[in-house]
Amino acid sequence: MPKMKTDSGAKKRIKVTGTGRLRRRKAFKSHLLEHKSAERKRRLGRETDFSKGDEKQIKRMLGM
Repeated sequence: MPKMKTDSGAKKRIKVTGTGRLRRRKAFKSHLLEHKSAERKRRLGRETDFSKGDEKQIKRMLGM
């Protein structure tokens, strides 16, 4: 059976912390920002963790 390939899109977008947590950027911060509040834009700029239900699938995409 051949080796499993890492998902290239996931590799570029997901960061693994030193403790093994998976971090991602939030959506909706690329355009149409004029009507969004400053607080909302600040919040969208921060990184966040994946939900527990997604972690198993994401780790498989990264070849972990």
